[in-house]
Amino acid sequence: MFFCCSLSSSLCAGSPGTVVRVPILVYHRFGPTVDSSMTVTTPVFESHLKYLRDHDYTVVSVRQLVRYLRGEQASLPPNAVVITADDDHRTVFSDMLPLVRRYRVLVTLFVYPSAISNASYAMTWEQLEELEESGLFDIQSHSFWHPNFHIEKKRLAADEYRKFVNTQLIKSKMILEKKLGAKVDLLSWPFGIYDEELIAAARTAGYVAGFTLERRSASKSDDIMALPRYLMTDRMRGKAFESILSTSHDGREPSRTAR
Repeated sequence: MFFCCSLSSSLCAGSPGTVVRVPILVYHRFGPTVDSSMTVTTPVFESHLKYLRDHDYTVVSVRQLVRYLRGEQASLPPNAVVITADDDHRTVFSDMLPLVRRYRVLVTLFVYPSAISNASYAMTWEQLEELEESGLFDIQSHSFWHPNFHIEKKRLAADEYRKFVNTQLIKSKMILEKKLGAKVDLLSWPFGIYDEELIAAARTAGYVAGFTLERRSASKSDDIMALPRYLMTDRMRGKAFESILSTSHDGREPSRTAR
């Protein structure tokens, strides 16, 4: 049984006046054991996919969600969930891809090009191309080299900082579009850091939506350039994972996290 909504599929109509809140899950790396705070063991990740399938959740793409939030499509399927992954870690290719293929879900992968085919932990351009060719991954920007904008703003003069921000946002977009031949207009903020100045720069650079690490579900009340996501760790299993989904779909609005 497949539960992936394809990029061209028609969407179910929602009830008029219903507030739709969609959990966006973000993963980073995978493996048989936890070797960092960002690792989700491969069996736990599969348990997430199995739970979504068995409980009638529909994994929709980030682009479907963005179109809905921008008012460009009328509705989403009931119990919609979005899956994303940040960074270029090689385990996205070795561990995540086989399960994504098995369960036929859509994933948006946010990468920073400076590491690709360079860093020992990162994927290669050939591997990214294979992800894209699967039809299940949409590869988007995570800046050029994943800076901490808070630190850089303190370190640099105002003009230098603006140039630095523009380079991080524009260079990533240009390289990914040239290398992969696909449109890049979605941005995951490094470390979840954003402010009005950064949002303005991202809009100017051609991004239409941005994603943070604030732990709540996304709705039309959110700034489209700062959509919240739930950071997945290996502790998010069983009831802890289920609670994210039940809170997101029971009509209650989780409390907002400060920037």
